[in-house]
Amino acid sequence: MDAAQKPFLFVADLHLSAERPALYETFLRFLDEHARNAAALYILGDLFEYWVGDEDADDAFNGGVIDALGALARTGVPVYLMHGNRDFLIGRRAAERGGLQLIADPTVIDVYGTRTLLMHGDTLCTDDVAYQRARARWRRPFILRAFLTLPFALRRRIGLKLRAKSERTKKQTPPEIMDVNAQAVESVLRSFGYPRLIHGHTHRPARHLHHIDGYTCERWVLGDWYRRGSFLACDAAGCRVVEL
Repeated sequence: MDAAQKPFLFVADLHLSAERPALYETFLRFLDEHARNAAALYILGDLFEYWVGDEDADDAFNGGVIDALGALARTGVPVYLMHGNRDFLIGRRAAERGGLQLIADPTVIDVYGTRTLLMHGDTLCTDDVAYQRARARWRRPFILRAFLTLPFALRRRIGLKLRAKSERTKKQTPPEIMDVNAQAVESVLRSFGYPRLIHGHTHRPARHLHHIDGYTCERWVLGDWYRRGSFLACDAAGCRVVEL
């Protein structure tokens, strides 16, 4: 395929873990059958179900995922990783092992002439006040530094407890509270100059159009990989969802 025609691929919310081995096989097929022919692969958060420090890369399953991405990167396909709410502790050691280029949330890129804003998406869910407070607390640098000084086994136990608490909270929270806030979306689109927006987090895959200040902005929500995988492919002709 001509380099100018190669699509940019976007995924999010894979939530890979050893408990779902079939999903890992889907992930490997995605890399082999689709990603190796891409202009670039962007992973917009929650590659893993949870991550409590780069010692997690020493786990056989996690290490296999990282090494598979490293093999892709060595073929010349750039692999970019944005932190999600489950794996925001992926650090430099794991990224270097996998040939991953860590990118900020948000990040703006050019996709064949279209300004495209990339986000994980959780900061758009401003109606979920409890989550936003917890997120702000956990992202404080001194909290992160203190957490990473704890023994790895203790961090893992804490991570599993937080994961279980998150699942309980999701069942008790109305779905509309956990979705993006329309005003938050419009605000970020306006502040970044009315780009295309691609994000994950909400597990509500769809294409939305936002009409703001005379501009029409396209917003793509990426699907999660809990049951089956999918990705968004964008080229000069536009974007399309591909189911795996």
